[in-house]
Amino acid sequence: MARDTSIVILDGARRLPRADILFNNKEPGLFSRFSTTHLGGMAIKAALEHTPVDRELIGHVVMGMAQHSHRDSIYGAQGMRWRGGLPDDVPALTVARICGSGAEAISVGAEMMLAGLRHDEARPFTVVGGAESMQYPFCLYDYRGKKVGASVQKYGPVSAHKLPPETHLHDMMLSGLYDPSAKMSMANTAEELGRRYKITREQADLFGYRSQVNAKKARDAGWFDEELVAVQVRRDGASDPITVKYDTHILEEASLEAMSGLFPAFEAGGIITAGNASAVVDGAAAMVIAKQADAQKHGLKPLARIAGFGVAACDPKIMGWGPVPATRKALAQAGIQGKDVDHVEINEAFAPQALACIHDFEKMGIDPEKVNPMGNAIAMGHPLGATGAILTITCAYALRRTKKRWGVVTMCIGGGQGITLVLESALH
Repeated sequence: MARDTSIVILDGARRLPRADILFNNKEPGLFSRFSTTHLGGMAIKAALEHTPVDRELIGHVVMGMAQHSHRDSIYGAQGMRWRGGLPDDVPALTVARICGSGAEAISVGAEMMLAGLRHDEARPFTVVGGAESMQYPFCLYDYRGKKVGASVQKYGPVSAHKLPPETHLHDMMLSGLYDPSAKMSMANTAEELGRRYKITREQADLFGYRSQVNAKKARDAGWFDEELVAVQVRRDGASDPITVKYDTHILEEASLEAMSGLFPAFEAGGIITAGNASAVVDGAAAMVIAKQADAQKHGLKPLARIAGFGVAACDPKIMGWGPVPATRKALAQAGIQGKDVDHVEINEAFAPQALACIHDFEKMGIDPEKVNPMGNAIAMGHPLGATGAILTITCAYALRRTKKRWGVVTMCIGGGQGITLVLESALH
């Protein structure tokens, strides 16, 4: 992208901590009372509080969300917009590219500005990001138009005590993780990648251990502090609110021995376990983007420049490989080579999936040690529609903190896709 048409991320981007969907793995999670629009609204509010841009100059909101989880989810970005404090005359768009939704929202917001068809010159700034409450509901299928109790069910709530015995509810999260085109779940596609790349259980566990160790080191060093905004929550029966400051899934004492003792979670003899797969969490992130010329005109400080985008597709049976062709495209658009990359954030959907991509990244010239040096989803979680935005913010701040230039943000996408952003630090 030529610099005169560059899109920049303004300083002040913020994300919420990622909170496990269960507290201590047995009670409702710390963010369980928040819908996706609540989480997105909190992220937008935080970003606007830390970005010195006049709210009257915000012309659009574009937010990613992978799946409906609450009654208000249909309103998506519109709900996040008003909860974030933006007025009713700001339009909002919800985008969904499953696991890549947060990155796609950034892309769509940038493309709207560059295309100009919907860009408001009087309000040239756009809020972008993503949110996801993974508190997906249990759903009852195939009862519309059928007799329930004394009447035919047309619409409205279903009285549970009138349902026939042995009625089953579907877990929408587990249902969504099965790809009918591949005829397997997301985890099984990662197991397939593990077989093709001859990745061992020991390698997968070591990668999961690395994620935890790196995340704790980064957290304790304060490397996440400038991107995070603390959230106060009240749990049932609690007299005082709890402050959630950091990602809750990071282990205080990660143990490779304990990880190696976990049973395979998805296949007999498989290598994916609860210790080397992404944590299931709730989260959100938001930022303000603008044309570089508009940022300069209003005296606003960029955090990073968006130098390239890449979206690619692949065999759904190895959906986790999607970041490889997507990254090739993004690097080519940015005009750089793998050896130029200083920092990579790849979503750790599953250890063998990430390891397969890192193997091919190395062939592009990307140093494996520069990939996820601060941990990633195995340690901190993957809130589907938010992850792309979260990793973009983490990468941008890491580049500034380390005084490096080029960053890559990438993730696989269920169904067989990948998405990649290339960032250039505003320091260069």
